[in-house]
Order: sequence, then structure tokens, then C-alpha cells
Amino acid sequence: MNEQRRIVAEKVDRVETPPRARVGDVDVTPRERDYLEGFLAQKPAQEGSGEPGGDLYEAVIEALKDIYDPEIPVNIYDLGLIYNVEVGADGHAVVTMTLTTPHCPVAESMPGEVELRVGAVPGVGDAEVVLVWDPPWDPSKMTDEARLELGML
Repeated sequence: MNEQRRIVAEKVDRVETPPRARVGDVDVTPRERDYLEGFLAQKPAQEGSGEPGGDLYEAVIEALKDIYDPEIPVNIYDLGLIYNVEVGADGHAVVTMTLTTPHCPVAESMPGEVELRVGAVPGVGDAEVVLVWDPPWDPSKMTDEARLELGML
């Protein structure tokens, strides 16, 4: 078992190139399903979908409910930080919001995150966030679900 292994290098003048694959050599079977078919079959959003209860409006609200305050384990919509959501017929979304305090640690990043998340909702062409301080936020703006989550009920 104590044999010594040797590496032998061989000098060659040329190496044969392997044969190239040709399209004719491959058995091409047609695709059974077009994956874009479902996407292309989708109907355009209904008129008035930017109104409360409309599909686009509700999708924006759901996107806002996916954003959580880093210090409080409640989403910003249930926390009462969203004062107003307007979605125009052209897909322009305007979100009016506040923060718990002007000195909130996420005061610089939260409006940008809201803009990105709302802008990523299918059907929204442009998203704008308006940060306001009047009226100031207070715990009475929270939903009952948020109060229950925080043990305030």
C-alpha cells in the first residue's frame, strides 16, 4: 500500500475536436402547453378597480399589510400609519401615511419601502408616498387586530 504514484505527462501534437451537436440530430417534440397562455388570457382590470373594494385598491392594501414596523410586530396598515390610499384610473397610486413619531428610526427608509412595495403591485403604474405629521399618530388609530396582537385589548 505504500506504493508511490507517478504522474506522467504526454505531449501531443493535436487533439481531435468532438463532433458538434446539430439541430437535426435532436428529436424535437412540440411543447404541449404554452406557459404564456394563462398570462395572455387574463382580462384587463375592471373600471373602478382603484376605488375601495376594487381589485387594484385591495391589492395595494394587501401590499401595505405586508410591511411591518421593525419595532412593533404589527403591519403598518393595522397599526394605523396609513391615512389614505388613492388609486387613479391610470394606475397612479398615492399613499398618505405617517410614522409613530417624527424621530422614528425608520423615518428615512419606511416611505421608500412603501413606495417600492406599492409600485410593485401589478396594475400600479406609478406610486407616490406623502408623509404627513398632522394629525399625529396615536394608538387609537390601530385596528382591533393590532391591539389584540399587542395585548392592548
